[in-house]
Amino acid sequence: MVLNVSNNSVFDQKRATLVPEMPARLEPLITAQEVEAEKLVGWVQLVVVGIWAMLFLIAPRPVDAPMSMLLEPVPLALFGYLLFTVGRLYLAYRAPLSRSFLMLSIFVDILLLLWLIWSFHDQYQQPAAFSLKVPTFSYMFIFIALRALSFDYRLVLITGMSAAMGWAGIVLLVLVESEPDIITRSFVLHVAGNKVLLGAEFDKIFTLLLVTGVLALAVKRGREVMITAVHEQATGRDIRRFMPGDVAKAIATSEQAIEAGQAVERQAAIMMLDIRGFTAFSKEVEPRDIVSMLTSLHARLIPIIEAHGGVVDKFLGDGLMATFGAVEPSDRAAADGLRAMEEIMSEATAWRKDLNENSVATKVDVNGALTAGPVVFSTIGNADRLEYTVIGEAVNLAAKLEKHNKVECTRALMPAASYALAKAQGYVTTRSPADEPDLRLRRHVSGVAETIDIYVISK
Repeated sequence: MVLNVSNNSVFDQKRATLVPEMPARLEPLITAQEVEAEKLVGWVQLVVVGIWAMLFLIAPRPVDAPMSMLLEPVPLALFGYLLFTVGRLYLAYRAPLSRSFLMLSIFVDILLLLWLIWSFHDQYQQPAAFSLKVPTFSYMFIFIALRALSFDYRLVLITGMSAAMGWAGIVLLVLVESEPDIITRSFVLHVAGNKVLLGAEFDKIFTLLLVTGVLALAVKRGREVMITAVHEQATGRDIRRFMPGDVAKAIATSEQAIEAGQAVERQAAIMMLDIRGFTAFSKEVEPRDIVSMLTSLHARLIPIIEAHGGVVDKFLGDGLMATFGAVEPSDRAAADGLRAMEEIMSEATAWRKDLNENSVATKVDVNGALTAGPVVFSTIGNADRLEYTVIGEAVNLAAKLEKHNKVECTRALMPAASYALAKAQGYVTTRSPADEPDLRLRRHVSGVAETIDIYVISK
């Protein structure tokens, strides 16, 4: 279980060069985020046009409005925009929208709004300059802001520049359609009548461009943050595959910075597993077959360990070490470990049978040992590389007992004291009481100073 810890985040170190260094495998994740963002844009646009339609229907009619407005430009524009928005949202759920379609969508948004604004002077029988004063102009900012949801600053720029150019076109059209004296330098005449104050129109265009620039900058930075988040999320997910889930959870939920030397004492069970006959087997087959054999075994055993609350601490070549109650405290660690060991021995028998059926001549089998007792769950390493591990006499005894299987010609052993603890924690044996005495042995185990009582889990 190795964890690399750096002092600075990816965003702090290489924010400016993050996008060029993005692995190709992460591009689908970014695309998925963009697709979801475009769906969100569609829904927001649908809500906006729905609110506009509702306001149009419930708002009191101006006294100078036509008697029937259903066929006037405003409802027609709303209805057309509603159809376009629903169609765009439908397409967004069918497949990712192309860049060309998104640009077309932007132009349609702006053109519909400009048509709506320009039509006001016809609807109310006023000079063309009347259209420059309608409050509908503020909706331009809504369209620009909507594009900020897509996490693409280029679309924001295109929308803002289209709006600014479109408004400039409206102003030019007003000047063409109006009398030569339509332009004024008086703010009062501009506000009180239908005169055109070029400075005011320039302010509108400048404001559109300024808001566009600010939003584009914010979206650009937001996109960098999004890419960084996706990158770190994917990296974190890949790293977590190299460590047990409970360890990853402990790291993620730690309230303090994880440093070397942190330790906590716990009552735990330690499981050691090893393949007997592995050396001879490895001499007879190709290296890729060795890996395939180990992978097939791990695919069978690891789910059993995890199903009983265990955590694979480390892989030891052709063996592994697992813990119960070390990462997360448990009051039934010995019982869970013993149940897991019995199931593993049964599964190992099936695995060995499958190997024989696949013409593996060398006899291989899984041996194991289980111990229970106090251990220290600690972090070792330095500031740049850390590893969670367990340390204690129970760990050393498990390793020695696993090797002792060869002496006793057994498959799995555990100290009698650990077996008694497992029974006290709720383990119920399936063996006959008459068999119990034959499974208890008093032996001298290599590396252990005193003779100890051991229990045979599997012969």
